[in-house]
Amino acid sequence: MKNLLTLLLSFTFLSCQSQTTEKINTSVSTNSSALPKNITQFDTTSKTIHIFVALCDNKYQGIVPVPAKIGNGQDAHNNLYWGCGFGIRTYFKNSTEWKLVKTQKIDSLLFERIIFKHATKNYYLIADAYNGKYIKHCTEEFLRSSSGQLKDTLHVNNKVIGIAGNSKLIAYIGHDGLMDFKLTETFQNTDKQKRDVIILACYSKSYFTTHLKAANVNPLVWTTGLMCPEAYTIHDAITGYVNKETNEAIRTRAALAYSKYQKCSVQAARNLLVTGW
Repeated sequence: MKNLLTLLLSFTFLSCQSQTTEKINTSVSTNSSALPKNITQFDTTSKTIHIFVALCDNKYQGIVPVPAKIGNGQDAHNNLYWGCGFGIRTYFKNSTEWKLVKTQKIDSLLFERIIFKHATKNYYLIADAYNGKYIKHCTEEFLRSSSGQLKDTLHVNNKVIGIAGNSKLIAYIGHDGLMDFKLTETFQNTDKQKRDVIILACYSKSYFTTHLKAANVNPLVWTTGLMCPEAYTIHDAITGYVNKETNEAIRTRAALAYSKYQKCSVQAARNLLVTGW
């Protein structure tokens, strides 16, 4: 089992080391009535964390292929970043800190949404699994939310909570698609609110800085090199976040988790996972 885990992690590291040579059309529209946009009336006493997950995809992303079962971007249940043991859905379901409230099947673009409530604090966590084919759309949704251009709400537990740009913390998990495609859109902050962001993708600080400079965000944790964006890192970072810890303390939690599961030194993890600009 240990050898198998090591093999899977090695595949994940390799996945960020090549870029696609095929042009992929990631333009897509969705008319899902489950996802109303730009609604701003919501319960401000409940704080939210929104995680955008681009499913690992051997076919449509510029990665060195991982094993077929976990690298199918159209199969959330078995996907490396969602349904596997260290995927977002499975890992948070197994956490004692978070209680599952609801699972929603959405459409062919956004496969699944899971909603959690913190066990002791007034925080909700929303995680969205995007079809790996549409990683560009997922990236754009993350950036629009971070800048406040995209705001949304969700009905849960007989209340309306704010998600997307109405969230306090917004995160992206997955392959760094900005290695493969360019974005021409400007993600200018629209409401003077500063949102916290976490980006667990390879070289995310290098690739996302240009797009986030005008968004007025607070980068809690992002990366300086190749990394494995599995759930334990963001889970432990969020533990510090809901406890109102400093950026540096949150970054330290993330690095300790990464060091533990990746079997690397704490210093190496700290060099990889950084905070601030």
